[in-house]
Amino acid sequence: MENLFLIRHAVSKQNEGLNIEEKLPDHAVELSETGIKMARETGIWLNQYLIENNIDLSHARLYVSPFTRTRQTAQLINESLKIEDIVEDYLLIEHQYGLFSDNLWPDNKIMFPTEYEYYDRFYKHGGKFYQRFPMGESPMDVAIRTRMFLNELKNEDIDNVFIVSHGTALKTLIMNYFKYSPDWYAHSGLIKNCEVRHIDKDNNMKILRK
Repeated sequence: MENLFLIRHAVSKQNEGLNIEEKLPDHAVELSETGIKMARETGIWLNQYLIENNIDLSHARLYVSPFTRTRQTAQLINESLKIEDIVEDYLLIEHQYGLFSDNLWPDNKIMFPTEYEYYDRFYKHGGKFYQRFPMGESPMDVAIRTRMFLNELKNEDIDNVFIVSHGTALKTLIMNYFKYSPDWYAHSGLIKNCEVRHIDKDNNMKILRK
C-alpha cells in the first residue's frame, strides 16, 4: 500500500442537535445541509491534492462504513475522485453508545442514573478506553474490530486506500496502525468532521484538512 487516507464523515444532523426530537437510530442519521456542502468541498479539495502529489487512482479502493452519513459523505467526495472500487465494511461502523445514544449528555444522568454512575466512575479514573457504554461498546471493543480490519487490509494488493468512517473507529485505526497505547487514545484529541489524514508508504502521517 502506497497511501492510506482516513476521512471522518461530514457534519450530521446528530452533530448539529437536529436528531433530538426525531430520534432516528444512529445508523440512519443523515448529513445536515452543512455536512452535504462540507463533503462535496472536501472531495474537490482532496482531488486537487492527489493531482498535485501525483497519486494515481487507477488502483485505488474506497472503504466505507455502511451508516447513512458515511455513505453520503463517501458518495459526495467520490463525485470528484471517481473511484470505482467501493467496499462497505461493517467493521468500520460508529462506536455503539447503547442507552446513551441520541441523547444530550446531561440527560443521560437523569434518564439512566445507575448506568451513568457506573460509567462515570471508570471515566474519572482513567478508564475511558476500557469502559463500555450501557448496552454499547467501549473504545477497546472498537479497537478490536478495527484491528481485524487492518489485518484483512494487509492481505489486499491495493496502492491507494481511502476510508470514510467515524471518529472512534478512525482513532482506533490510527492507534492500531502505529501500535500506540490506550493512553495515547485517552489523551489524543477528537478527529473533526471531514478531517483528512494521509499516511504514506514511509508511515508518515499528515493532517491535511481539518
